[in-house]
Amino acid sequence: MADHGFWTFARRDPSPLALVAPDGAEWTRGELHAECNRIVHGLRALGLEHGDTVAICLPNCAEFYSVYLACLQAGWYLTPINWHLAGPEVAYIVQDCGAKAFIGHERVANECSKAADEIDFPKDGRFAIGAVPGFRPFAELTAGQPDTPPEDRAAGAVMNYTSGTTGKPKGVKRALAPKEVEPDLIMQMMSVVWQMFGIAPEDDNVHLCGSPLYHTAVLVYSGNSLHLGHTVVLMDKWDGEGMLERIEKYRVTTSHMVPTQFHRMLLLPEEVRAKYDVSSTRCMIHAAAPCPPDVKRRMIEWWGNSIYEYYAATEGGGTLVTPEEWMKYPGTVGRPWPNAEVRIFDDAGGDVPTGEQGTVYMLLGETGKFEYKGDTKKTKSNRIEKDGKLYFTVGDIGYLNEEGYLFLCDRKIDMIISGGANIYPAEIENVFLEHPKVGDVAVFGIPHEDWGEEIKAVVEPAPGASPGDDLRDELMGFCKERLAKFKTPRTIDFTDEMPRDPNGKLFKRKLRDPYWEGKERAI
Repeated sequence: MADHGFWTFARRDPSPLALVAPDGAEWTRGELHAECNRIVHGLRALGLEHGDTVAICLPNCAEFYSVYLACLQAGWYLTPINWHLAGPEVAYIVQDCGAKAFIGHERVANECSKAADEIDFPKDGRFAIGAVPGFRPFAELTAGQPDTPPEDRAAGAVMNYTSGTTGKPKGVKRALAPKEVEPDLIMQMMSVVWQMFGIAPEDDNVHLCGSPLYHTAVLVYSGNSLHLGHTVVLMDKWDGEGMLERIEKYRVTTSHMVPTQFHRMLLLPEEVRAKYDVSSTRCMIHAAAPCPPDVKRRMIEWWGNSIYEYYAATEGGGTLVTPEEWMKYPGTVGRPWPNAEVRIFDDAGGDVPTGEQGTVYMLLGETGKFEYKGDTKKTKSNRIEKDGKLYFTVGDIGYLNEEGYLFLCDRKIDMIISGGANIYPAEIENVFLEHPKVGDVAVFGIPHEDWGEEIKAVVEPAPGASPGDDLRDELMGFCKERLAKFKTPRTIDFTDEMPRDPNGKLFKRKLRDPYWEGKERAI
């Protein structure tokens, strides 16, 4: 019998604050519980059965969580769709996941309508938050439905889709738990991820979610906060000062962030940063991309020992590092957490000696034993069997030190090979980000007739900095003082805005690929 899980906490005591929506509206546990129950009854009335799928194309909003909580207690798959996608891309995912209900939002009304019409999605299964042509109002789904817990509750799951950088995106589909296992118990088991960081159930923790919920880890960590009985404060569009305001107002203790957000907050004027009390922060986790050491050090100096980091992937993982450990081994992403294992292999699948670079592989966990829906080849492509165990990689290059701490160098696909030397862009990007006039940067290789590749940097100037020859010369001189000649960019270009998604992921291919059109890269 589960002793925690959102539904257990809501039945036990419905009065505590569960959710603060982006518009400031507050939802108690009881109110959010009642709404997710009505959604289950409404979707069952449409004919949804155990194992069916609900697709949602929503920005961060309260309804995202109410549908999530409904699916996870009714034995359905929830497929969150990146609401920045175009209509045909949305249509592909809705059709591929086999959705029986499709919930959209008026902010992306045009794309949702295009998607539903393209695949002739049943009109009685379309629902919209706000007005979307051809969609039923979301209120019709819950109107007249009871707010009591449904019968035959069963654990559901989230089926995220990969980004689709090569070919069509694929759904990450795991088997559902047996029907007799209560959903609360499954979520109690899943929320152990927070407890690895020392975060306990139903204490005074408040989680701030400022990244898009369609990202796997963002929904996992904020959803698990609900299942631990914590309050979740949700932002729609992240901005640095907005986050600081909420940290102070709601006494935020936890969050899941990306290094880009750290960097942008550090670019705020000192008088703005000093206005807000951030002393409540306890476990502000970051992941998704390597964090420049200078950025992380400054965040720890500002927020204290509340900056934690982990390294993992959808398939499993991983490592974690406390702020104290990181200060002892700057740049590390930590050591394997309980029941995890990290190994460094060369291209032939052999172990690489301690301290030497190779491809990072992690032990495939039980939660990682999924298949990419309809793509067995993709499922197997990043895995290797060694010593009777199955390992996977996301293509990162790194090494282990003598104490077993993992250090990442870069993604293998981003590595530059110039004159036979392997050059890792992340190292060069970290140097750029130390300069106060750099707001964002991307470094990549472009064709060179003799060397194979030469180094190109694209810089987004910080607020107040003007692009041009003077800044280019200043940055080039800055790099030459801090980097070996073969690592120093040959050219620097400027951009008004770096191509990143709302969660901070850099689409480096959009910058790099035009230079390689009609040519074959070294890697």
